[in-house]
Amino acid sequence: MPLSSCRSAQLKTLLADDHPLMREGVRQVLSQLEPPVEIIDAHDYPSLFAQTALHADLDLAVVDLNMPGFVGVQGISQFRARFPDVPLVVLSASESSHDIRSVLEAGALGYIPKAASSATMLAALQQVLAGDIYIPTCPPAVREDGPRGARTADFDALQHSGLTARQLEVARLLAQGCANKAIAGSLAMSESTVKVHIAAIFRALSVTNRTEAVLAIQRLTQGS
Repeated sequence: MPLSSCRSAQLKTLLADDHPLMREGVRQVLSQLEPPVEIIDAHDYPSLFAQTALHADLDLAVVDLNMPGFVGVQGISQFRARFPDVPLVVLSASESSHDIRSVLEAGALGYIPKAASSATMLAALQQVLAGDIYIPTCPPAVREDGPRGARTADFDALQHSGLTARQLEVARLLAQGCANKAIAGSLAMSESTVKVHIAAIFRALSVTNRTEAVLAIQRLTQGS
Protein backbone atom coordinates (compact mmCIF):
# COMPACT_ATOMS: atom_id res chain seq x y z
CA MET A 1 0.00 0.00 0.00
CA PRO A 2 1.43 3.40 -0.89
CA LEU A 3 2.33 5.37 2.19
CA SER A 4 0.41 8.32 0.80
CA SER A 5 -2.88 6.39 1.12
CA CYS A 6 -2.77 6.54 4.92
CA ARG A 7 -1.09 9.90 5.53
CA SER A 8 -2.79 12.80 7.23
CA ALA A 9 -2.95 16.36 5.91
CA GLN A 10 0.58 16.89 7.22
CA LEU A 11 3.62 14.71 6.59
CA LYS A 12 5.40 14.19 9.91
CA THR A 13 9.07 13.52 9.19
CA LEU A 14 12.04 12.91 11.45
CA LEU A 15 15.32 14.19 9.98
CA ALA A 16 18.49 12.85 11.63
CA ASP A 17 21.98 14.05 10.69
CA ASP A 18 24.88 15.21 12.82
CA HIS A 19 25.79 18.02 10.39
CA PRO A 20 23.54 21.11 10.71
CA LEU A 21 24.28 22.24 7.15
CA MET A 22 23.22 18.86 5.79
CA ARG A 23 20.03 18.95 7.81
CA GLU A 24 19.26 22.40 6.45
CA GLY A 25 19.80 21.22 2.87
CA VAL A 26 17.56 18.18 3.32
CA ARG A 27 15.00 20.36 5.07
CA GLN A 28 14.76 22.48 1.91
CA VAL A 29 14.06 19.35 -0.13
CA LEU A 30 11.48 18.07 2.35
CA SER A 31 9.67 21.41 2.19
CA GLN A 32 8.82 20.64 -1.45
CA LEU A 33 6.89 17.47 -0.61
CA GLU A 34 3.12 17.27 -0.50
CA PRO A 35 1.30 17.40 1.87
CA PRO A 36 3.12 20.06 3.95
CA VAL A 37 5.89 18.64 6.10
CA GLU A 38 6.40 18.89 9.84
CA ILE A 39 10.09 18.22 10.50
CA ILE A 40 11.52 16.91 13.77
CA ASP A 41 15.31 17.12 14.12
CA ALA A 42 17.78 14.65 15.60
CA HIS A 43 21.57 14.94 15.59
CA ASP A 44 22.75 11.46 16.66
CA TYR A 45 21.37 7.96 17.20
CA PRO A 46 20.37 8.49 20.86
CA SER A 47 18.30 11.56 19.92
CA LEU A 48 16.90 9.69 16.89
CA PHE A 49 15.66 6.88 19.11
CA ALA A 50 14.30 9.30 21.71
CA GLN A 51 12.43 11.45 19.18
CA THR A 52 10.99 8.44 17.39
CA ALA A 53 9.70 7.02 20.66
CA LEU A 54 8.18 10.41 21.49
CA HIS A 55 6.43 10.77 18.10
CA ALA A 56 4.59 7.52 17.47
CA ASP A 57 2.77 8.97 14.43
CA LEU A 58 5.81 9.53 12.21
CA ASP A 59 5.17 9.17 8.48
CA LEU A 60 8.84 9.00 7.53
CA ALA A 61 12.35 8.98 8.99
CA VAL A 62 15.29 10.29 6.93
CA VAL A 63 18.45 9.14 8.69
CA ASP A 64 22.19 9.63 8.17
CA LEU A 65 23.94 6.25 8.06
CA ASN A 66 26.92 7.30 10.22
CA MET A 67 26.17 9.40 13.28
CA PRO A 68 27.43 9.45 16.88
CA GLY A 69 26.11 6.38 18.64
CA PHE A 70 26.50 3.87 15.81
CA VAL A 71 28.58 3.48 12.66
CA GLY A 72 27.12 1.96 9.54
CA VAL A 73 24.27 -0.48 9.29
CA GLN A 74 24.30 -1.34 13.02
CA GLY A 75 22.39 1.84 13.78
CA ILE A 76 19.87 1.17 11.02
CA SER A 77 19.34 -2.37 12.29
CA GLN A 78 18.78 -1.04 15.82
CA PHE A 79 16.28 1.50 14.52
CA ARG A 80 14.33 -1.13 12.57
CA ALA A 81 14.29 -3.47 15.58
CA ARG A 82 12.91 -0.74 17.84
CA PHE A 83 10.59 0.95 15.35
CA PRO A 84 9.64 -1.57 12.64
CA ASP A 85 6.60 0.38 11.45
CA VAL A 86 8.35 3.70 10.70
CA PRO A 87 9.22 4.06 6.98
CA LEU A 88 12.95 4.69 6.78
CA VAL A 89 15.15 6.33 4.14
CA VAL A 90 18.92 6.40 4.65
CA LEU A 91 21.30 9.20 3.66
CA SER A 92 25.00 8.47 3.24
CA ALA A 93 28.20 9.83 1.75
CA SER A 94 28.95 6.27 0.64
CA GLU A 95 27.84 5.00 -2.77
CA SER A 96 29.20 1.47 -2.43
CA SER A 97 26.92 -1.40 -3.38
CA HIS A 98 27.86 -3.20 -0.15
CA ASP A 99 26.47 -0.36 1.99
CA ILE A 100 23.36 -0.02 -0.17
CA ARG A 101 22.57 -3.72 -0.03
CA SER A 102 23.25 -3.91 3.72
CA VAL A 103 20.91 -1.00 4.44
CA LEU A 104 18.11 -2.44 2.29
CA GLU A 105 18.51 -5.85 3.90
CA ALA A 106 18.24 -4.12 7.30
CA GLY A 107 14.80 -2.84 6.28
CA ALA A 108 15.27 0.64 4.80
CA LEU A 109 12.98 1.63 1.94
CA GLY A 110 15.53 3.86 0.24
CA TYR A 111 19.19 4.83 0.11
CA ILE A 112 20.12 8.34 -1.05
CA PRO A 113 23.76 9.34 -1.57
CA LYS A 114 24.56 12.75 -0.13
CA ALA A 115 26.11 13.66 -3.49
CA ALA A 116 22.67 13.39 -5.12
CA SER A 117 21.07 16.54 -6.48
CA SER A 118 18.07 18.10 -4.75
CA ALA A 119 15.88 16.95 -7.64
CA THR A 120 17.11 13.36 -7.29
CA MET A 121 16.58 13.41 -3.53
CA LEU A 122 13.06 14.79 -3.95
CA ALA A 123 12.21 12.15 -6.56
CA ALA A 124 13.62 9.42 -4.31
CA LEU A 125 11.50 10.51 -1.34
CA GLN A 126 8.40 10.75 -3.53
CA GLN A 127 9.08 7.24 -4.84
CA VAL A 128 9.30 5.85 -1.29
CA LEU A 129 6.18 7.70 -0.19
CA ALA A 130 4.37 6.21 -3.17
CA GLY A 131 5.09 2.74 -1.81
CA ASP A 132 8.19 1.82 -3.84
CA ILE A 133 11.81 1.46 -2.83
CA TYR A 134 14.62 3.72 -4.04
CA ILE A 135 18.07 2.43 -4.93
CA PRO A 136 20.67 4.58 -6.69
CA THR A 137 21.12 4.78 -9.65
CA CYS A 138 19.17 4.13 -12.81
CA PRO A 139 21.43 3.68 -14.81
CA PRO A 140 24.45 3.34 -14.35
CA ALA A 141 24.69 0.59 -11.74
CA VAL A 142 26.01 1.49 -8.31
CA ARG A 143 29.76 1.30 -7.81
CA GLU A 144 31.16 -1.99 -6.56
CA ASP A 145 33.80 -2.08 -3.83
CA GLY A 146 36.95 -4.15 -4.05
CA PRO A 147 39.70 -4.74 -6.57
CA ARG A 148 37.31 -5.15 -9.46
CA GLY A 149 36.35 -1.49 -9.26
CA ALA A 150 33.22 -0.13 -10.92
CA ARG A 151 31.31 -2.72 -12.86
CA THR A 152 27.89 -3.67 -14.16
CA ALA A 153 26.46 -6.76 -12.52
CA ASP A 154 27.09 -10.01 -14.39
CA PHE A 155 23.68 -11.47 -15.19
CA ASP A 156 24.94 -14.90 -16.24
CA ALA A 157 23.55 -16.28 -12.97
CA LEU A 158 20.03 -15.48 -14.19
CA GLN A 159 20.41 -17.18 -17.55
CA HIS A 160 19.07 -20.47 -16.15
CA SER A 161 16.16 -18.90 -14.29
CA GLY A 162 13.75 -19.34 -17.21
CA LEU A 163 13.56 -15.61 -17.95
CA THR A 164 13.47 -14.39 -21.53
CA ALA A 165 16.10 -12.00 -22.88
CA ARG A 166 13.64 -9.13 -22.50
CA GLN A 167 12.86 -10.09 -18.92
CA LEU A 168 16.58 -10.18 -18.15
CA GLU A 169 16.81 -6.58 -19.39
CA VAL A 170 13.92 -5.63 -17.12
CA ALA A 171 15.60 -7.46 -14.22
CA ARG A 172 18.81 -5.51 -14.78
CA LEU A 173 17.00 -2.16 -14.51
CA LEU A 174 14.85 -3.41 -11.63
CA ALA A 175 18.02 -4.27 -9.70
CA GLN A 176 19.32 -0.74 -10.30
CA GLY A 177 16.26 0.75 -8.59
CA CYS A 178 14.38 1.86 -11.67
CA ALA A 179 10.67 2.53 -11.33
CA ASN A 180 8.32 0.98 -13.88
CA LYS A 181 8.05 4.23 -15.82
CA ALA A 182 11.84 4.49 -16.13
CA ILE A 183 12.11 0.86 -17.23
CA ALA A 184 9.41 1.39 -19.84
CA GLY A 185 11.16 4.47 -21.20
CA SER A 186 14.57 2.82 -21.27
CA LEU A 187 13.34 -0.32 -23.05
CA ALA A 188 10.71 1.34 -25.27
CA MET A 189 7.78 -0.66 -23.92
CA SER A 190 4.55 0.18 -22.14
CA GLU A 191 4.30 0.23 -18.36
CA SER A 192 1.71 -2.56 -18.53
CA THR A 193 4.23 -4.75 -20.38
CA VAL A 194 6.84 -3.93 -17.73
CA LYS A 195 4.41 -5.11 -15.05
CA VAL A 196 3.90 -8.41 -16.90
CA HIS A 197 7.66 -8.95 -17.10
CA ILE A 198 8.13 -8.07 -13.42
CA ALA A 199 5.43 -10.57 -12.44
CA ALA A 200 7.36 -13.23 -14.40
CA ILE A 201 10.57 -12.23 -12.61
CA PHE A 202 8.83 -12.58 -9.23
CA ARG A 203 7.72 -16.11 -10.16
CA ALA A 204 11.16 -17.11 -11.46
CA LEU A 205 12.88 -15.88 -8.29
CA SER A 206 10.17 -17.18 -5.93
CA VAL A 207 9.62 -13.74 -4.40
CA THR A 208 6.45 -11.80 -3.68
CA ASN A 209 7.45 -8.15 -3.87
CA ARG A 210 9.84 -5.69 -5.48
CA THR A 211 12.20 -5.41 -2.51
CA GLU A 212 12.67 -9.18 -2.33
CA ALA A 213 13.23 -9.30 -6.10
CA VAL A 214 15.90 -6.58 -6.04
CA LEU A 215 17.78 -8.26 -3.22
CA ALA A 216 17.52 -11.68 -4.85
CA ILE A 217 18.84 -10.35 -8.17
CA GLN A 218 21.71 -8.58 -6.43
CA ARG A 219 22.67 -11.71 -4.51
CA LEU A 220 22.63 -13.84 -7.66
CA THR A 221 24.53 -11.39 -9.85
CA GLN A 222 27.09 -10.31 -7.28
CA GLY A 223 27.81 -13.73 -5.86
CA SER A 224 26.64 -12.97 -2.32
